[in-house]
Amino acid sequence: MKNTSIIILLFTLFHFALVPSIHATEESQKKAAIIIDDFGGGIEGVQEFLEGDVQITVAVMPFTKNSIKHAEWAHNNGFEVILHLPMQPKRGKLSWLGPNPITKDLSAKEVKKRVSDAIESIPFAVGLNNHMGSLVVEDEDIVTAIVEEAKEHQLFIIDSATSPNSKFPEVAKELGVPLLKRDVFLDDVASVPHVKKQMMKLAKISEDTGVGIAIGHVGVSGEECSAGIFQSMDFFKKKNIKVVPVSDLISEQIKDYYTPLE
Repeated sequence: MKNTSIIILLFTLFHFALVPSIHATEESQKKAAIIIDDFGGGIEGVQEFLEGDVQITVAVMPFTKNSIKHAEWAHNNGFEVILHLPMQPKRGKLSWLGPNPITKDLSAKEVKKRVSDAIESIPFAVGLNNHMGSLVVEDEDIVTAIVEEAKEHQLFIIDSATSPNSKFPEVAKELGVPLLKRDVFLDDVASVPHVKKQMMKLAKISEDTGVGIAIGHVGVSGEECSAGIFQSMDFFKKKNIKVVPVSDLISEQIKDYYTPLE
């Protein structure tokens, strides 16, 4: 199942390498990635996103009732899937994390086992990002175990940036794992006007730097988040900003990261 995901991603990358005129046009265009978290657990907004025409990246919680269903639904409708890995925050209940989260009390061996099990539980996942995790992302030993396991499964990492002291960037760089960091949270306030305001921030970052990454959610704020995103698409088109799968932003790193399959 993982091999199938890697083959699909490699095929896409080789396609662009073989069509330089198209590749050059896309490279000159500003790009934004919109990761939507909490699939597998959230309900509100799920159908709107997965039956919509905005090329979101679908982050799926492991070991939940709808994990496999949502991952397969997303993949079948042409959306990129990543693992949304639950990690212990500084505040909040551990029960919010669901089954088998990454917590401060775990050994490196147990962290690796939980990460591996989570990766294997989500079909078509090609990357991972953290669900919460403001506590454990500051622990270098735990983060190293996570990054090593991501490398073993050839997954890239998106740091959700829940802590300014996250060890993900330095550890990923040291181990040679492709990583990008979230720029904007879209629905920290659950209202359509706020989501649209945050989408304008994403557009500005994409214009200024060439790329930008935002994170929103299904679940409690899912309907407001989906509506705000969809209503912002005309503005993105006007600004010539293309919404792409998050792997597209690190395609150059990824094509050197994956090894050919036998």
